[in-house]
Amino acid sequence: MAATTLKDSFPLLTLLGIAFLASVCLSSRSDQDNPFVFESNRFQTLFENENGHIRLLQKFDQHSKLLENLQNYRLLEYKSKPHTIFLPQQTDADFILVVLSGKAILTVLLPNDRNSFSLERGDTIKLPAGTIGYLVNRDDEEDLRVLDLVIPVNRPGEPQSFLLSGNQNQLSILSGFSKNILEASFNTDYKEIEKVLLEEHGKEKYHRRGLKDRRQRGQEENVIVKISRKQIEKLNKNAKSSSKKSTSSESEPFNLRSREPIYSNKFGKFFEITPKRNPQLQDLNIFVNYVEINEGSLLLPHYNSRAIVIVTVNEGKGDFELVGQRNENQQGLREEYDEEKEQGEEEIRKQVQNYKAKLSPGDVLVIPAGYPVAIKASSNLNLVGFGINAENNQRYFLAGEEDNVISQIHKPVKELAFPGSAQEVDTLLENQKQSHFANAQPQERERGSQEIKDHLYSILGSF
Repeated sequence: MAATTLKDSFPLLTLLGIAFLASVCLSSRSDQDNPFVFESNRFQTLFENENGHIRLLQKFDQHSKLLENLQNYRLLEYKSKPHTIFLPQQTDADFILVVLSGKAILTVLLPNDRNSFSLERGDTIKLPAGTIGYLVNRDDEEDLRVLDLVIPVNRPGEPQSFLLSGNQNQLSILSGFSKNILEASFNTDYKEIEKVLLEEHGKEKYHRRGLKDRRQRGQEENVIVKISRKQIEKLNKNAKSSSKKSTSSESEPFNLRSREPIYSNKFGKFFEITPKRNPQLQDLNIFVNYVEINEGSLLLPHYNSRAIVIVTVNEGKGDFELVGQRNENQQGLREEYDEEKEQGEEEIRKQVQNYKAKLSPGDVLVIPAGYPVAIKASSNLNLVGFGINAENNQRYFLAGEEDNVISQIHKPVKELAFPGSAQEVDTLLENQKQSHFANAQPQERERGSQEIKDHLYSILGSF
């Protein structure tokens, strides 16, 4: 066989170069303009010290007006080092808490009782608004990472937290009451109340007009503090585990992986807990899912009929594609559409747009109801999702051997709906032997890629 010359190989190399440059340009442009993706730097740090931090994601409707239905939902992330505790506080919001990594002890206070739970990765629990709780990282080595979906009850999208404890660096919510109210409430002299509950005895007192500044400084220093191993062992003594609990408990944590996945094969697993399966989620009308996509695999194209899904990338990297309407992230969409709607069939076809993004840990995706989406894993990818409007939601897959809604279309309608014949459509659909998850690189493409690699190696070998 004659050696391949540089001249012969030039068209192939040129095409490969053009394709690569085009893909880079498209990716960078789409990431920047994508209204459905929040990169990890969109989280705002509320508190941070040497023991950990608390971060709150930017408001969904501030990022894009398309997400205005999510204006009363926020994402909160906690991270703490081993042997630390988030001190007691209460918030005017419902929480759905998910442990992303690490091991924790969560204590929830009731008017006449308390419950402690030993939590691990995948454990989930609803904390009703006003619940006082505290969270301990009980592990000796691993950081604790927790994700919360927050639904405020007072001001839409504006959760407010109140610290219960007080010391020399921070003020308790009790400090907001007058001296007379406190003395009457505890039937104790104010000096004793101040010494025991409000601030360390002997420290300089602060004027109430400086309450806000002092509370902010205190929170920065003392929201997350160290706790000894002995104290952890005492807290953990009566803690209940969720590992063997049913997902139907009304108040105890459940693990997202405690039941069989609803979709599973060698390419990935899809776990989901719906309001029908867990009463904690019923009044909020939210489902929670946990998705594992193996490296080089694809979560096949699908959409949700009613649910708006907020997805956080817990681990791994990948690619996200969502199909929406063109220029949805632009202002003046209505006027632009009115100008273009008379320009014929060619312009109508352009109204469908592909939104792409590169995924990294900490990124957040929003998948609107009815918008088809596909996710490809470039490394083992772990996603945690909250589905808003879960009741009567149906997931429709557009490819795959099972649950493929296109395959349900009558043959005469396929003849009318697609360019190919009904037989050609059926043959094409039958090429995919996997369901829900599949190889992100079809076999034909794999062979083609190998042929290109072999050809490139032969080119290089000729020099």
